[in-house]
Amino acid sequence: MFTKTSYSEDLSANYTMMSKQLDALLTGETNAIANFSNASALLNQFFDQINWVGFYLMEDGELVLGPFQGLPACVRIPVGKGVCGTAAKNLETIIVPDVHAFPGHIACDAASQSEIVVPIVKDGVLVGVLDIDSPIKERFSEQDATGLEQFVQVLIKHI
Repeated sequence: MFTKTSYSEDLSANYTMMSKQLDALLTGETNAIANFSNASALLNQFFDQINWVGFYLMEDGELVLGPFQGLPACVRIPVGKGVCGTAAKNLETIIVPDVHAFPGHIACDAASQSEIVVPIVKDGVLVGVLDIDSPIKERFSEQDATGLEQFVQVLIKHI
């Protein structure tokens, strides 16, 4: 859903447009932190019904909090722990309709009810994960997964 702005009901078209906007926004900038920051701000601008969006970046074998929009968050997440760590370990997008039903969920924000996490892999190396939380259950769909994976592919070109 992209109700914060006046976008079409076609979720796929919205993701394509958002990915193009990300590419235009990041073109010419080489600083990875600046690019992750603008990517999280762009996602926050477009999504409704979310309470946190941002990145955890690999550092010394664990995920470390990177640029984000939302309340303060957990700083370090071991690979294999929680939704972010599991997505990082398995190198696959995870949609969690109800975080309370996910074994080992790490509750950084008590308001979070559902979550989607997309791994960021560049040249075969895990760079980190994109994490988005929602205060409502079942917020994220397979269409969101596909669209966010497309978004991450554009981001990878600029980091």
